[in-house]
Order: sequence, then structure tokens, then C-alpha cells
Amino acid sequence: MKTRASSGPVKAKKHLGQHFLKDGAVSQRIAALVPAVEGQQLLEVGPGTGALTQPLIERFGSAVHVVEIDTESVAYLNGVDWIDQAHIHQGDLLKSTPNALGMEGDFALIGNFPYNISSQILFRALDWKSQVNCCVGMFQKEVAERICAEKGSKVYGILSVLLQNYFTCEYAFTVGPGAFDPPPKVDSGVIRLVRNPSSDPDVPYEALRRVVKAAFGLRRKTLRNALRAGGFDEGVIPEQWKGQRAEQLSPQDFVALTRALFPEH
Repeated sequence: MKTRASSGPVKAKKHLGQHFLKDGAVSQRIAALVPAVEGQQLLEVGPGTGALTQPLIERFGSAVHVVEIDTESVAYLNGVDWIDQAHIHQGDLLKSTPNALGMEGDFALIGNFPYNISSQILFRALDWKSQVNCCVGMFQKEVAERICAEKGSKVYGILSVLLQNYFTCEYAFTVGPGAFDPPPKVDSGVIRLVRNPSSDPDVPYEALRRVVKAAFGLRRKTLRNALRAGGFDEGVIPEQWKGQRAEQLSPQDFVALTRALFPEH
């Protein structure tokens, strides 16, 4: 989802999945969730006309940058006096890099994210985890719940495992359709992810991701069958997990499983 100032002139575009946030109290609550870290920059995705950008700037000043794919929103932002035009980046987050977006060190990733690319944005946060120390965002409620789900839950999955191995994940609050214009057909959920370097897995991220994706690729099957279908040798799968399904393993269990499947690391 993208945001707008309450009287902003930008028209919501269905093909971009825009549902403009019009509730100022919600914007303030989201901005308040971002931890204050000395020297940290902030990158807001999809600012629209600045409903969330303005409270972020009130808190963090010139540390705030925005990236926006919608040319109409960019034109609007370039015409206001409360944001540095050098901090407005026109483009697609998924096709960019932190450096191209002005992020030189640690930064927080913020936004009312479009539902249709929200999972891709989270995978990008994982790719950039050495720099992204916090992610605060609005998602479709079921996606937000999935990210924070515990093992054994029906919605526990790939993103749950990967994100929880690098971030402390917190479901903050629910937002109803009436807070947006036009209103979406579903509730939204705001979450906060805070990077926790002290709990970093001692396995390569790409190896962990491959194991997790294979395990959940056939989530109704046992790990023996799911991992075998994913190209892994059944003989190196620890006996304790062969008969279990993916949702029965904790994020830390997946790290141990990855270590067993990739002993050379």
C-alpha cells in the first residue's frame, strides 16, 4: 500500500495496488515504531504524497529518503517544501540497490507496502540484511501474521523461518479498511522487524534459504520426501527430522538441518 496526505491530489492507481492511507493517527503510530538509532538512515517505500513521510521527517529529519515508482507521486513530492528533493528517488525498489537509493550504511526500511509485492520486498530486506537493521511496514493482515507465526501454525512458512532467524518479529497492530482511500477488501497488519546480529545463523544464507524453500515446497510431505524432491541426499538428513513436516521445525531447527545438509560450511 502507498500513502497520501489527506488532501493530496494524486489519484490511486489500481495497477500499482495503491490504497492511500488517510488516517493520520495510524501514520503517527507507524512512525513511532521505528527505533531511534544514531546515524541510521530511513528508506520509505511508496510514499505517495507523504502521509507517513511527514511524521517520519518530524522524528528523523534529513535521515529520511523515499523511493517511489509512481511518476505522479514523484511530481507531487518534488513540489512540496518539507522534503529534500535530493532524497526523493524515482524507481523500483526491487530493481535497485541500497547505494543507488542513497543508503550508505545501516538503514530502516519503512512503508505501507503494496500487497502484490510485499513478499518480494521482504526477500529484498533479507538480501540486504547486512544493512537493514529494522523494517516497519503495513502488509495484508494474513501476510503480517505469517511473518510472525510460530512453528506448528498453518500459516508458518518460508518467510517466517528466514525472517525469524535474522530479525525479532513483532505484530504491532491491525488496521481496518476504513483507514484507506479507496478501502481495500481486507484488514491490514503493521509489523516491526528488528535485526538481531547476536542470533545470526552460523550457516550461509543461500544454503538456509535453499533448505527452507525445499522443505516447504511440499509442506504436506515429510521432510524426507520434500528434501529429496529438492535435490538433497536422504542419507544426510538427521533421523530425528526425517518423518516430520516442515511446519514442525523451529527457525533454529532449520539452521541445524542446514548445517547437516551442508557440512562443508
